[in-house]
Amino acid sequence: MTENEAPELPRGIALAWGVAANPQRGPKREMSVERIVDAAVDLADAEGIGAVSMAAVAAKLGFTPMSLYRYVSAKDDLLLLMQEQATGLPPESHLDHDGWRDRLRALFEAQVLLYLRHPWMLSLPINGSPITPNSSAWLDASLAALGQTPLTAEERLAVALAVTGDARWCGIVQAGYTEQARGTGLSADEVAEREAALYDRVIDAEGFPALRRAIDEGIFTSAADPFRFGVERLLDGVAAYIADLDRGEPHGEAQDWIHLDPAELAGDRRLREAQKAVREAEKALRAARKTERQALREAGERLAKARKVG
Repeated sequence: MTENEAPELPRGIALAWGVAANPQRGPKREMSVERIVDAAVDLADAEGIGAVSMAAVAAKLGFTPMSLYRYVSAKDDLLLLMQEQATGLPPESHLDHDGWRDRLRALFEAQVLLYLRHPWMLSLPINGSPITPNSSAWLDASLAALGQTPLTAEERLAVALAVTGDARWCGIVQAGYTEQARGTGLSADEVAEREAALYDRVIDAEGFPALRRAIDEGIFTSAADPFRFGVERLLDGVAAYIADLDRGEPHGEAQDWIHLDPAELAGDRRLREAQKAVREAEKALRAARKTERQALREAGERLAKARKVG
């Protein structure tokens, strides 16, 4: 590839855009990438992503695995295409809302519903930007919602990613509760009550004072939606920032926030061993502090008992 030549699209992405070359030969019976992906998505929706293999998809379609490889040459490509199909296009109804905030909120809610319909999507790794048609359409919709604001291109992208990230995190937790409810036969409220009871057994006021206080205040059984609260406060912050820009305030400076030493990413054995030693020391320190609190409590009880006797 020359310096000015565009990079070749990976096969999975090329398939998603419909620009990959079709196989020269294939089964005589009807077969297509679309049918393969449909079958794989059906399997994942019914049995989870662990049930999806080239052999399982081929069996569902009545073909041999080798027949599938003529169309989708790698499982990673199949997973990409499954994600693309399940993602679909953003709902046109978000355009019925006026203003950037209401449109972003509508897109947030639609993404959460998407994850609840296809929870297996949350198990797929994020490998860079989603360079596929449907995923790109969602990002385009978020950027378009912010198009009339005074935000810079970088700021619009940052807001879009923040809302998408909140939607994914909400989907992870909600799908987890749904899976628990399905596996145990309990309702979502019953699952929450069971979790609250488990926390109640292991969290004490000495070791975790703030968490203990929150448990006593009923956070795990509250009907309040923490995700909706979080995304609304995120949008409040963006609205306040836009209001500042409208008043002539300068844009915030773009800068790195989290600095990660390259050594952290290098996988150095001595560094990993040192980090493990730090974790073990921190664990020992927590245990020592717990023992100290226990000793102080017992000493106080003995002192109080002695005073009563005296």
